[in-house]
Amino acid sequence: MSSTIFIQTPFQSKSLNKSLNTHFVPSFKLPVSLSFKPRTAAFSKRVHIRAGLIEPDGGKLVDLHVSEPERELKKREAASLPKVKLTPIDVQWVHVLSEGWASPLTGFMRESEFLQTLHFNSLRLDDGSFVNMSVPIVLAIDDLQKASIGESDRVALLDSDDKLIAILTDIEIYKHPKEERIARTWGTTAPGLPYVEETITNAGNWLIGGDLEVIAPIKYNDGLDRFRLSPVELRKEFERRNADAVFAFQLRNPVHNGHALLMTDTRRRLLEMGYKNPILLLHPLGGYTKCSGMLRLGLMPEPIFTLSVEIRLEWVIRLTREIYMMLIMGRRS
Repeated sequence: MSSTIFIQTPFQSKSLNKSLNTHFVPSFKLPVSLSFKPRTAAFSKRVHIRAGLIEPDGGKLVDLHVSEPERELKKREAASLPKVKLTPIDVQWVHVLSEGWASPLTGFMRESEFLQTLHFNSLRLDDGSFVNMSVPIVLAIDDLQKASIGESDRVALLDSDDKLIAILTDIEIYKHPKEERIARTWGTTAPGLPYVEETITNAGNWLIGGDLEVIAPIKYNDGLDRFRLSPVELRKEFERRNADAVFAFQLRNPVHNGHALLMTDTRRRLLEMGYKNPILLLHPLGGYTKCSGMLRLGLMPEPIFTLSVEIRLEWVIRLTREIYMMLIMGRRS
């Protein structure tokens, strides 16, 4: 789960081209933005300072939601399709894909995309360009589910309550190389890796890829949906605030003084580079929290506990305001 908080901050960069050579693809030109402060007036006249939002990977944001007039039709179509049950984590990946967070992906990875991600941490697009993609976004199924799909080229994806979430079309089923996936993603196959046992080791022996048709925007109804802005909504907000640069900070724990110093130093550097209105995108994450510090203080009896995401988000909002006020007023304690 992730949430979004905006903080107003009052950088400009020089755009250069740099050749990138790799051992597995031909050379190509990769635009790289290098930022630095002009030393002299004469030098500053020779450099072009560019501000604004970067393009999404692949050139445009992907939106995989079915239009409202088509939803009932898709639901009727799904009734006769083979069914695949999604885990809560699978539903979250559908959410990620549907809003374009993983652009240019249009659904769960087919085998060629999966292998490119495992071996090269990137995807090659039709025009020959590359985008970063270091984590496979795949959907696992077991032998029984594979058999039930048979020759169908579409499947209906249901959540744990049998609610229709999406239709996966033009599907491709291929072997799930679990050990290789773990080794190449984490760099080890040692036991106890986070995420691995639940989503890979005990998952099905097959992966199913295809294009998603998501029936409706995914909501969790936990009081936090208003914080879960899509890439489209974020871009609109950046434009509304007249941001000429956006710098992001993603974290799980509440903001502390060290975090705040990093963020304010980034703001200072951007201002030195010439930006007028850089905006901080603060991106808190929710999930399981270690309580080793509380254990040492004797405050928690269990080795692991789940701290309410609502409480943690409130911490982030309040502490961020207080820490920034402390920094502005010169206090460091």
